[in-house]
Amino acid sequence: MSNPALNNRMLEGERVLDSAPMTVLGAINKTFILLLTLLIPAVYTFSLVFSGYTDKAQLLTVGGAFAGLAIALVMIFSRKPAVFKFLAPAYAIAEGFFVGGISAFFEASWTGIVLQAVIATLVTVFLMLGLFRAGIIRATEKFRSVVVLSTVSIAAIYLIQIIASFFGRSIPQIFTATPIGIAFSLFVVAIAALNLILDFDFIRMGEERMLDKEYEWYGAFGLMVTVVWLYIELLKLIAKLNSRE
Repeated sequence: MSNPALNNRMLEGERVLDSAPMTVLGAINKTFILLLTLLIPAVYTFSLVFSGYTDKAQLLTVGGAFAGLAIALVMIFSRKPAVFKFLAPAYAIAEGFFVGGISAFFEASWTGIVLQAVIATLVTVFLMLGLFRAGIIRATEKFRSVVVLSTVSIAAIYLIQIIASFFGRSIPQIFTATPIGIAFSLFVVAIAALNLILDFDFIRMGEERMLDKEYEWYGAFGLMVTVVWLYIELLKLIAKLNSRE
């Protein structure tokens, strides 16, 4: 869910010696490439659900989730920039199957929710980018610490919920459409949005420190992790709000 991919540790000791350097524009272009790559399998899985092939869609959704996680871990811990241009698109394809399936199942329950979540995600991304470029929100060390701590706390809550579900239990309130549950979703969406600031800052610093051009793929991948998380959380929030009507 959170974005451990873009962190300062990746910047340490990396310098361009005899190749073209990473640029912000290059990372943005590759982010669009990954978004288009994600869109194709997402549309396919989405269409499977509404064509009646729910079993196949569920298989692709679950498989995409696990494959995406595995690829992300390899990407994060790999220190070979040459593999980034292969792993990043592979991650986008896997996440596409996952996102498409999840979106379809939400859409089946609440018509129009996917379009609402997509619009909300795009608005949030461009809003945070504007705030970052205007210097209104800066990725200071204090800001970074708060966002990272909050993100880890959210991850811990989700992990506890997963473990509890194996025993037929659930954390009270926060995953329901109650005021507490909606407040929790708003908090998670806010933290996901603030993670975008860290992503933008990583890409900016990558250009300043002249990382190898292959890191454009890494920056785009890291940004994709956050965008997918933000979209899923917005789906959950809108679903909760619709459930109260």
